[in-house]
Amino acid sequence: MRMALKSINSSKVRAFLTMLGIIIGVSSVIILVSVGQGTTSQITEQLNGLGTNQLTVNITGRGATTSLTYEEALALGDIEGIANVAPVISGNATAKNKTDNVSVTVEGITPSYEEVKDFHVQAGRFLLDIDNEYRQKVALIGSGTAEDLFGTDNPVGQKVQLNGISYKIVGLLETKGSSLSGSNDDIILIPISTAERQLKSKGVRSITIKTTSADTVAAAKEKLESTLDAKFNYADNAFSVFDSQEMLETVNSTTDTLSMALAGIAGISLFVGGIGIMNIMIVSVNERTREIGIRKAIGAKKFDILAQFMIESIVLSGLGGVLGVGIGIAGSWLLGKYSALTVSIAWDMVLISFIFSLLIGVIFGMMPANKAARLRPIHALRNE
Repeated sequence: MRMALKSINSSKVRAFLTMLGIIIGVSSVIILVSVGQGTTSQITEQLNGLGTNQLTVNITGRGATTSLTYEEALALGDIEGIANVAPVISGNATAKNKTDNVSVTVEGITPSYEEVKDFHVQAGRFLLDIDNEYRQKVALIGSGTAEDLFGTDNPVGQKVQLNGISYKIVGLLETKGSSLSGSNDDIILIPISTAERQLKSKGVRSITIKTTSADTVAAAKEKLESTLDAKFNYADNAFSVFDSQEMLETVNSTTDTLSMALAGIAGISLFVGGIGIMNIMIVSVNERTREIGIRKAIGAKKFDILAQFMIESIVLSGLGGVLGVGIGIAGSWLLGKYSALTVSIAWDMVLISFIFSLLIGVIFGMMPANKAARLRPIHALRNE
């Protein structure tokens, strides 16, 4: 080991250039897999936030015959395995108070929205059945929109205009952040009966459904699709049913495959680094032919020479692996801190990359070491 370190120390630049391929390969594998794993965990968290016992129905056809009435949407709650339904009519509008205005998403909802979407108020009250029954012009405001329009003032009890129509704010929604569908805080919720006129949208085209448990999702989805097929006369592409569990499995499978593909591409650098180590070790054997001859002449066995050059090769690849691991972890941390990417360091991949770098030293150091060990002393000593 001392001889190997001394040999590496005597030509630092050559040793560093030899290790460069290993360093780049190991750090690239760690960074790319960490980014892939971080992205997977972010999407998984967002999908879990939707609820593991939720289904979302989107009516995708055109015209009045390819939408559901409010009553037909509520009737879906009678299907076995479905606990509650929340029909939604959505659109965009300009929200304005006395001085400021912002563009917001407006959703017409029913009181069941609170339970199905697990979306509550932090101040004021939620919408009531009577609000829908009498087409009341009342609204719930998201925390982001409230801040844009009212700053730090309490918006509950104040007025907001949606495309020129005045609504009384009866509740301030809790902060939810963003999901796959966008921001949940830049939103205004109004009664669904009022939204039909406000958004000029006849019929329900989106329904969020809560099943009795996560175990009943598959069965409820099958019965729901059968009911909707019958409603739309088995027309193609009339509707779609989004199942967060299936989506989660698909996303995990896709991102895992992508991460492995990226790791494989980065692994090419490790292979190239191994070739670099082999070339330098062959040069080293040729340069030290007389040294090998002298050692063998005074009693060094084939194994001693083999071990000398194998250790040197493994030390080179090991040092490259350690530096690559350090750069990979630091690079992953910096990406997570200073970029929009979500990064989760894959510690199992850190260990695998380091072990693989050691194996590179063993595999690519074998041929030069074996060449050195097989030299006959008389031929080695005769070398100039």
